[in-house]
Amino acid sequence: MLIAQISDTHVGLPGGQLDRNYDTSGHLERAVNHLNALDPNPDCVLLTGDTVDVGTAEEYARLRDILSGLAAPLYVIAGNHDDREAMRRAFADHAYLPRAGFLQYTIDDWPVRLVGLDTHIPGESGGELCAERIAWFAAELAQTPERPTIVFMHHPPFRTGLATMDSIGLLGADEFARVVAQHDQVRQIIAGHIHRPIATAFAGTLATVCPSTAHQAALDLPPTTRVAAVMEPPAATLLYWDEDTGTLVHHLSYIGERPMHTLYDGTQWLLDTPAPAGFREG
Repeated sequence: MLIAQISDTHVGLPGGQLDRNYDTSGHLERAVNHLNALDPNPDCVLLTGDTVDVGTAEEYARLRDILSGLAAPLYVIAGNHDDREAMRRAFADHAYLPRAGFLQYTIDDWPVRLVGLDTHIPGESGGELCAERIAWFAAELAQTPERPTIVFMHHPPFRTGLATMDSIGLLGADEFARVVAQHDQVRQIIAGHIHRPIATAFAGTLATVCPSTAHQAALDLPPTTRVAAVMEPPAATLLYWDEDTGTLVHHLSYIGERPMHTLYDGTQWLLDTPAPAGFREG
């Protein structure tokens, strides 16, 4: 099984600031084309929040129009830039989304179980897993402790070292970690929000952050009050589930307009450039 994750698409209105500064909608179109061109194709795609910028019906209509070209089934969760009710209306045809309450759910249709969590706090940049959401999550994990599980959410449950982003992180992360530590079927926790590729050990498993499909946050590790945006290459996360070994493998797949090309096919160099001094296969 191959699972793709994209995040922080931040689709705005045509001609708006996000179009002018970051071309977020154009970048999402390129991401859709990139995922469709992968071989093998992803079995499904997880969009982990901040799907639009403000949360208006018009933004969601534009988002849906772009995502309509996606070949694989799509599962969405809310980020801090989303509006829970507007998102529910915009994706009303997605039967997995609850019709009321938090936008969190479980998908049991695949070899790996997918549990999506709602970390949204209306009007806030940070996120939360409150007692109600934690209780739901614990009950879901308790149902099928033998099933390998991926948990996907918007706000990462750990501090990243990017001080400003950590200040708008996840409330309830300690209790979330306690639940995860009790369930070794959780093979990976995937998140967004930070606009960078990040990975860490967390509560006995692996927790990762997916880059944005458009702009990234600068790698500013010293304490600072700024959040700088940089146009580093966007990427999707690919999670490969090896059924034979029961192993989940994490990859980044960079999204770009420049065609990918092979330099060395395993037997010969395909360019006129000579092999680097000291190069040997393997």
